[in-house]
Amino acid sequence: MSAKKKGLFIVFEGGDGAGKSTQAARLAAWLSSEGYHVHTTFQPGDTAIGAKIREVVLNGDIELCPRAEALLYCVDKAQHIFEVVHPCLDKEMIVICDRYVDSTIAYQGSGKTLTHEEVEHIAWWTVNHLVPDLTVLMDVPVSQGLTRKEWLDDTDESELEFHERVRDYFLGLASTGPGKYLVVNGRDPKDEVTAQVREAVTKLIAGGHHVLEKDPA
Repeated sequence: MSAKKKGLFIVFEGGDGAGKSTQAARLAAWLSSEGYHVHTTFQPGDTAIGAKIREVVLNGDIELCPRAEALLYCVDKAQHIFEVVHPCLDKEMIVICDRYVDSTIAYQGSGKTLTHEEVEHIAWWTVNHLVPDLTVLMDVPVSQGLTRKEWLDDTDESELEFHERVRDYFLGLASTGPGKYLVVNGRDPKDEVTAQVREAVTKLIAGGHHVLEKDPA
């Protein structure tokens, strides 16, 4: 019998405005109330190096070529796994991360000029093939997500097509990974989405394949 895995790694993915951050925070609060030790984090930017990279790729005025942009996101991931995720998992914590490898592949690969095969190879190598125990895919139509972010009025047709490709790639990934993905309709009421996520995580914990730190009852 194989040894139980320390900690639990849960990732929230989805397009812009899908509600990832809200549901990640709700899950973390509930798990903490149940006595579990939880760490919430995000990519890119949740390390000192990552914050600098985030400024360059998301808010900077430097025009990056697609390969440079993809590699910067991967540098962020490598440091994040080393500095944040692995140490928490080793402490038998539940790590909840807003965006991970799927986002890098969807946005830098399928969404832009690089192929998803190119980005997939380097991205998974970067994180030493650490696969989440559960990926919650928050799915909403592109127009609704961009409206939530108040970006729709400033988005041209080519940008909309880009976000549609990203959404299609997320859904394609989820369809090929049964048991590792929970796809939820981001248009559903928040409380209904929260209940679906809790149910999936409860089943995951009940499976008994993880060693989790929990406060004494």
